[in-house]
Amino acid sequence: DDKVPTMYRRVLVQLGLNSMKSANVCIGRPVLLTSTDGKQEVCTAWPIAGFPGGKVGLSGITQKNLRVKPGDAVTVQPVVGAVVQAEEVDVKLREKDACINVEELSVCLLRNLDGKIVLPGNLLHLTFYGRSCNLMVTRVKGTDGALLKMQSSTVFSETQEPVLEKTDLDTSALNLSFQLRKLDIEDNQEGATTSTPCKLMSQSSPVTSNAAVTESEQDYGRTREFCDEGNVRDIDGSESTGDEDSVKLLPTGKIGAKCNLDTFYFISSRTRINLIKNRTIATEEHDCKSNVTYDMIGGLSSQLKTIRETIELPLKQPELFKSYGIPPPRGVLLYGPPGTGKTMIARAVANEVGAHVSVINGPEIISKFYGETESRLRQIFAEASQRCPAIIFIDELDALCPKREGAQNEVEKRVVSSLLTLMDGIGSEDSEGQLLVLGATNRPHALDAALRRPGRFDKEIEIGVPNAQDRLDILRKLLYKVPHLLTTTELMQLADSAHGYVGADLAALCKEAGLCALRRALGEQTNLLDNEMAGSVMVTLNDFLQGMNDIRPSAMREVAIDVPKVLWSDIGGLETVKLKLKQAVEWPLKHPESFIRMGIQPPKGVLLYGPPGCSKTMIAKALANESGLNFLAVKGPELMNKYVGESERAVREIFRKARAVSPSVLFFDEIDALAVERGRSSGAGNVADRVLAQLLTEMDGIEQLKDVTILAATNRPDMIDKSLVKTG
Repeated sequence: DDKVPTMYRRVLVQLGLNSMKSANVCIGRPVLLTSTDGKQEVCTAWPIAGFPGGKVGLSGITQKNLRVKPGDAVTVQPVVGAVVQAEEVDVKLREKDACINVEELSVCLLRNLDGKIVLPGNLLHLTFYGRSCNLMVTRVKGTDGALLKMQSSTVFSETQEPVLEKTDLDTSALNLSFQLRKLDIEDNQEGATTSTPCKLMSQSSPVTSNAAVTESEQDYGRTREFCDEGNVRDIDGSESTGDEDSVKLLPTGKIGAKCNLDTFYFISSRTRINLIKNRTIATEEHDCKSNVTYDMIGGLSSQLKTIRETIELPLKQPELFKSYGIPPPRGVLLYGPPGTGKTMIARAVANEVGAHVSVINGPEIISKFYGETESRLRQIFAEASQRCPAIIFIDELDALCPKREGAQNEVEKRVVSSLLTLMDGIGSEDSEGQLLVLGATNRPHALDAALRRPGRFDKEIEIGVPNAQDRLDILRKLLYKVPHLLTTTELMQLADSAHGYVGADLAALCKEAGLCALRRALGEQTNLLDNEMAGSVMVTLNDFLQGMNDIRPSAMREVAIDVPKVLWSDIGGLETVKLKLKQAVEWPLKHPESFIRMGIQPPKGVLLYGPPGCSKTMIAKALANESGLNFLAVKGPELMNKYVGESERAVREIFRKARAVSPSVLFFDEIDALAVERGRSSGAGNVADRVLAQLLTEMDGIEQLKDVTILAATNRPDMIDKSLVKTG
């Protein structure tokens, strides 16, 4: 007996010698199998000595593709048409295999199925790191440009999985012998003469041979040989005797979609495999509901207008740009604090424009293997250029392209260089204006400088912290489908009091207010049904105010303090001090138009001084509570650090946070420890002098300090540097 070559075992069809001669089938050549239902697959013909005439032996996966069982009829035809390499094959993953690494699975698929002829609707099976994977071929594109698609009637059946996922380790020798004993292998005269194969009359006429399916090799790694004595012998030497009568042949039925004279396509190492995740109806409905549109974004009207002019016009009206000689932009960079809506804008652009979108999450494509990260980038850009108009969205760009001067390894430098080269190549292949790169980051200062020059990221759009009017717009968009009792005045009051809140914070606030309303309704009426309660729960202003106690602005989470419940009425006397503080801090925020009309510049800072115990810190607490502003408290000595430059960095960082959550009050308690008069510091390196210089620069430097009021308290005003207490 001849041993079957390893490369043929996966796609083998076993035939008798007489059957192969009558059908003009050559050894090791492809044959087209067609079931009575019209299901088709291409396998490799291999002779088995003593195999019953009029029967074929098929593997388990082939039986699943043809939807046949032992005893059913199939038509065997030699493939006469051309066999061409497949340029691209689309395969669909099962939903439970969606977590598998797609790139590694593609490599494994090409390695295991090299040379396999595939048809749309075929089921492919392979073992990936010990895990059985079933994939459905949905589309085949040949190098000759032909395109084959799967019929809509073909369904990816999950019921086939238990049979396909059995392996040699799962099947015991007893079960295997029991299955072999059931096979129809008796080579008697009656079984051999029940059907006479039709001889091939001409090369152009197909051969129709009624051949009962004989069950063979439940697993891919095992091939059975059929002997004259009627026994089935496995390659490992185990034998099993079949003693059942032969199954009678059935007539052939419906003709398949492919003819043996057509062109067929095989998988090679150059074939591109596109793995498509199996999407259920529930997932598609969820995606339809989660589609982001421009109407769902609030408080960013000016930024959206700029983005639409920059992105939509070149994609929708490229001839207009060409006629005026205006080069369309290649890239747009969105930057701003976390939670302001950068990624949401990118999703809305992708949804509204209707272009092909490729998403690159910076940390995801970084690979430990040499050159693989750059290869992934080139592949994404090449695919996008072929599917123009297209948008490539790079989220967390700073993780992918940091500054090369501070790069810790060579991988980061090579990735930055590759991205620069790829962006310079946009538009060179007649795709000018049809391919655009959209980047998002909250650390623009960490990006490589070469990436931000014109010609790469031409447009930089800041998505900043929203003001009161923008917060009102965001709240209206968020509460559009939420049942609430808030009036327009209450919404404006809520937007004014939510200082420093970004879009993500306001969304979290709406969720928390909804939970507060739900808890209130559950406490009042415990016996209501779900439907009745859903219609009765309404969100009120008190729910939002209660939620604001738990949801703080994102930028305040590192420096947030619990503002004590101290009122102006709790402080006896000091009426003049209280009035001056209200005029300096509250009035500029509550009546800004009056200050602008009269040309009055509000004070930048207020210094409270006096002996210990005269309510300086208590006045600061009352101001923080009554004003409703974001209150940042800094204790002077805690900014000092033994490392050179760290103290100045701490001062810069605290002012940066105050600007991010403006309008805010920055309170320095015991400022005499921080702002010692210059020349008096005894520490090495004049640390106090450098900290004072940094403090003065932040308060009154080139960059204006806007909507941030400095409040300081001390009981030693004589020790404070004179430049700190000057006017302005």
